[in-house]
Amino acid sequence: MRDTINGISIDNKKITINDLYNRWKKLKKGLKDNTFSNYKYSYEQFVEPEFGKIKLTDLKRTDVRAFYNYLADELHIKVNSIDCIHTVLHQVLELAVEDDYLRYNPSDNALKELKRAHNRDDDKRRALTLEEQQIFEDFLANSPRYAHWQPIFTVMLWTGMRVGELTGLRWEDVDFDENTISVNHTLVYFSKGKQNGCTFAVNTPKTEAGKRTIPMLPKVKEAFLIEKVFQEEAGIYCKAEVDGFSNFIFVNRFGNVQYHGTLNKALKRIIRDCNYKLLDKSSGKEVTTLPNFSNHSLRHTFTTRMCEAGVNIKAMQDILGHADVETTLGIYADATKDLKSKEMIGFEEYFKYLTNDSM
Repeated sequence: MRDTINGISIDNKKITINDLYNRWKKLKKGLKDNTFSNYKYSYEQFVEPEFGKIKLTDLKRTDVRAFYNYLADELHIKVNSIDCIHTVLHQVLELAVEDDYLRYNPSDNALKELKRAHNRDDDKRRALTLEEQQIFEDFLANSPRYAHWQPIFTVMLWTGMRVGELTGLRWEDVDFDENTISVNHTLVYFSKGKQNGCTFAVNTPKTEAGKRTIPMLPKVKEAFLIEKVFQEEAGIYCKAEVDGFSNFIFVNRFGNVQYHGTLNKALKRIIRDCNYKLLDKSSGKEVTTLPNFSNHSLRHTFTTRMCEAGVNIKAMQDILGHADVETTLGIYADATKDLKSKEMIGFEEYFKYLTNDSM
């Protein structure tokens, strides 16, 4: 009777993935509202209409694999979005395993297989090289068209802050006397469901380690001051209030908080125009151009520069707000690969010098 009231079929042979999803929604606890809303949106948008109607007794591992390939190849859904869909679907199907409807979870390893098949097994964002970073910064500094983007990307590049932490930053979070930045919340943009659209919200950081104080480098301090002067001269001021938070530093020309998608679109235009300028000056010769990169790539770039400067791992973990040092070590390992190669080349040259000198 309880299963019938909850909308769950009492006939195991007729239970569908959607039936299990409805049960999962009632059982799932401990998620933040916006995270739970995003999960529900992902499932109801992409899984529920067709794939969710499949009966559990008919579901095979190859069905999940085919569904993920359909999302990637036919609907052109990005891997990060499929990752979100997979998170929900895997948990829903895990309920079926726990309740003895399935012997195994058919979605196990399905996401890894998708990345491998699409040559996306290593989906990490690449940091900019030092040369690329200098090209990017020089272009921003000398481009009247994109000058208004310089402060926010400079702060992102030289603090390693996550984009939500940066867009949610308020003037009272910056101490110009102590030269520190207090990271104590993050601005998120999430779906409220099919009928209600999307909205901004302020959340606590992802983990306790996310609450931190970041030393403010002179370049970052200068960027904040440039932004302040620009807004005063342009008559721009913050009109936004999100969950009781206001006085945001980085706002658009209407005084509203910045959306991370807008920043990524701005980056694409900056990269395009910078590369055109470089190619025009090159006269057909080989020239270094900017790769495609996103907001988060700037965080990886900052981490890489810290690695190259020999910053202590523990200090890096605290500055980046990683709860687990393994996350920091993983980025550190990637960042130091090129550095190690350069060091070995230097060692080889030094050894040759010693050998020649002794002869």
